Amino acid sequence: MSRAGLGEGVPPGSYGNHGCANSGYSACEEEKERLTESLRSKVTAIKSLSIERDHEVKHQNKLLAEMDSQFDSTTGFLGKTMGKLKTLSRGSQTKLLGYMMLFSLFVFFVIYWIIKLR
Repeated sequence: MSRAGLGEGVPPGSYGNHGCANSGYSACEEEKERLTESLRSKVTAIKSLSIERDHEVKHQNKLLAEMDSQFDSTTGFLGKTMGKLKTLSRGSQTKLLGYMMLFSLFVFFVIYWIIKLR
């Protein structure tokens, strides 16, 4: 590209001045101050948002860690309960079978005794 294509109608010394070539020095400084202050306020807002985000992330991580420990303790509690239920079910079937055998023998002897007394 030629130089004429880049800045037609703009004086050669004013490419980086953003319109301040023809105006006074004080107007340019005021404009720069205004832009600097605008940029400063935006940076401050972004900084405060990032700090708030950091606090929120730390809070959420703390909640997740608490939930993780609660789930671990619940898992352990349920595991122990299931183990006890398995033990109980194995033992209770044996006991139940034993009680049924004793009851059957008792009924058999009662019927035998009733028949023998007649």
